[in-house]
Amino acid sequence: MPHDHDHSAPGHSHAGHQHAAPPPGGGFSTAFAVGIILNVLFVIAETAGGLWANSAALLSDAGHNLSDVLSLALAWGAAWLAGRPATRRYTFGYRGATIQAALLNTALLYAALGFILWETIDHLRHPEPVNGRWVMLLAGIGIVVNGVTALLFRSGQKGDVNVRGAYLHMLTDALVSAGVVAGGGLVLLTGWAWLDPAISFIILGIIAFSSWGLLRDSLRLGLQAVPDGIDPEAVRAYLLAQPAVESVHDLHIWSLSSAGHDAALMAHLIRPGGADAAWLGTLTKGLETQFNIRHCTVQVEDGALPGGCHGQCEIPASVA
Repeated sequence: MPHDHDHSAPGHSHAGHQHAAPPPGGGFSTAFAVGIILNVLFVIAETAGGLWANSAALLSDAGHNLSDVLSLALAWGAAWLAGRPATRRYTFGYRGATIQAALLNTALLYAALGFILWETIDHLRHPEPVNGRWVMLLAGIGIVVNGVTALLFRSGQKGDVNVRGAYLHMLTDALVSAGVVAGGGLVLLTGWAWLDPAISFIILGIIAFSSWGLLRDSLRLGLQAVPDGIDPEAVRAYLLAQPAVESVHDLHIWSLSSAGHDAALMAHLIRPGGADAAWLGTLTKGLETQFNIRHCTVQVEDGALPGGCHGQCEIPASVA
């Protein structure tokens, strides 16, 4: 009953089964550094301006930008850890740090939203005059700062939840700042101070709504769900279609990190006569080219295990 493992994708070593680590910082170290510096300076300016102009919208935007600074720092640290080599204890390296960072970043974001909501309600109950011109000036600067930062992460946002979180935060902030500019103009024209906290409520709603997808994807990664874009039934059908394979059990597909190209697979195949290196090479190459699964551990059994399989062999369709 052979127990075969194969890692045939580029970046793997057959001899030591070493997984190539991503570059330190995930290839976005400069983007993280520039984004953090720009947003720290802007948070300081926006907080001072919000207090001076008595603007709840500016203060709420400053609070969210502060959470973005923390988010960028956490995401950068996780990306750096992901680039560290594997050890005897951490055999996959530290790639999972990006998943934990995405989860923590989402939790911090919603905690910040709760705090800002409380402050906005207080401003709505006790409205005070707002300096519309100052609000428009600072929010206009925010459009530039957040827009530039978002562009720094645009190229990597489709393949990595960690990077996508940074991109969406910055893009959302740029759009929100545009809303604050419009709100400042309305307050300036009408003199209605209550418009400022009302706009703040709209800003909070936009942020909460736009962040929902990030929360969902982060939770899925943390629970080791099958990555988006991979159909587990199609993978099962592919394995069953291989020459002489009679059945598949203990099939697991998950992601090693927040990167969409970091999917891993473990499966047990019943194939009388076992398997040789050429057969395994063809199998794993197909998993990579058809499903973008680059880390494969396949156990080939020449018959049913005594007492049945020892894991969760089949998942009912009703709970899949």
